[in-house]
Amino acid sequence: MHQSSADDRRFRSDFESGRIRPESFDHRAHIRLAYTYLVENDPDGALTLMRSALGGFIARNGIPASKYHETLTRAWILAVRHFMANGPATPSADAFIASNPRMLDSKIMMTHYSAAALFSPEARESFVEPDLQQIPRHGA
Repeated sequence: MHQSSADDRRFRSDFESGRIRPESFDHRAHIRLAYTYLVENDPDGALTLMRSALGGFIARNGIPASKYHETLTRAWILAVRHFMANGPATPSADAFIASNPRMLDSKIMMTHYSAAALFSPEARESFVEPDLQQIPRHGA
């Protein structure tokens, strides 16, 4: 069973309460946050929490709302869940990421989506199914 460490839970709390600055919220931090939500929730619940957390982050930091990307958010939740379902149980997000270094490749979604599909206005606003290769769904 996958678990979150105390440090992971503190990170999630810090993110949700606005103590994480935009310059330190990189791709790895996105994966870490998704993992912490998926440890305690099914993919739909994790997605709802991720949307809310990202929305708050965007609003608090004066980031244009147009920066939010629904397809990427949901696709990464599905991808993290896929790697969780197909790998050994891990005691923390750090251990999960160390076991799955491919997750750190932010361009991995380009194996599932064409640039035209992924970077379309429609994909930013609502979830668009992959047009190249399905993302496996586990517990969705």
